[in-house]
Amino acid sequence: MVDNVERQTRSRMMATIGPKDTRPELVVRRGLHRLGFRFRLHPRKLPGRPDIVLPKYRVAIFVHGCFWHRHPGCRFATTPKTRAEFWKAKFEANVERDRRKQEQLEAAGWRVLTVWECALRHDPEVCIETLAGMIRDATSANSELPVSTDAGVGSTG
Repeated sequence: MVDNVERQTRSRMMATIGPKDTRPELVVRRGLHRLGFRFRLHPRKLPGRPDIVLPKYRVAIFVHGCFWHRHPGCRFATTPKTRAEFWKAKFEANVERDRRKQEQLEAAGWRVLTVWECALRHDPEVCIETLAGMIRDATSANSELPVSTDAGVGSTG
């Protein structure tokens, strides 16, 4: 697929994408707040600086973009055709870092939940309700919950 914009324009556009306050993250935050949850954002003291932390429930939530964090089986987890080796190495490093930080959080007694961008695109209300149920369900601590690419929310611990 040919890029529709010049290289300098694409570079400028990509540089504006930040790690915090992304549109999917804001959707999750608004939904959780509307349901009465109170949380902290990007705490520096926790490994990986989770996007949302609910200390009352000992839950850390990551809101992942399917492209950058390689959501398995997702149509948005595409790989650019140019500089394939560069992108492969970058994506592998991202996935490895995510895994490592998740393990560190679990070792410290936190439940780790991941919300995928595609779930919020598909049906944000269902995604938020599913997430809220998982937060409230204390029995899901460090257990594998059913993860569906349709639901897009999962316990990764």
